Amino acid sequence: MARNIIPGFRYADAPAAIDFLCEAFGFTRHAVYADDGDPSLIHHAQLTLDGGMIMLGSHRDGEVQRRYGWKTPAEAGGNTASIYVYVADPDAHCEHARTAGAEIVDAPRDNDGYPGRGYSARDGEGHVWSFGSYDPWAD
Repeated sequence: MARNIIPGFRYADAPAAIDFLCEAFGFTRHAVYADDGDPSLIHHAQLTLDGGMIMLGSHRDGEVQRRYGWKTPAEAGGNTASIYVYVADPDAHCEHARTAGAEIVDAPRDNDGYPGRGYSARDGEGHVWSFGSYDPWAD
């Protein structure tokens, strides 16, 4: 099955975000394109997790930011979107994320009104991630 929807994020400190997402949430670096003159500037990065992918880059002022209106959660005063990631064992995933420094927003719990179990965590720049065992693709 083709995966044709890939969420994208902007981070004020993209290198730190990449490290955190890999350590706390289990992502793997697929590709990271840093600026030749400034390795703290990430032009584009692709991280994978169990066959899924996200893309991210450094937030920076300029024409592209103005054209698209990209904002970090801090600039927006909160989140404007959410991300859900299927994981087989949300309790173990949550404990790993907590140990790696993720802020747990909602502890693991059974879903209300539909199958599965999940939890939510906030990354270091305020993006909220939900992880759970509910697989919306399953028959």
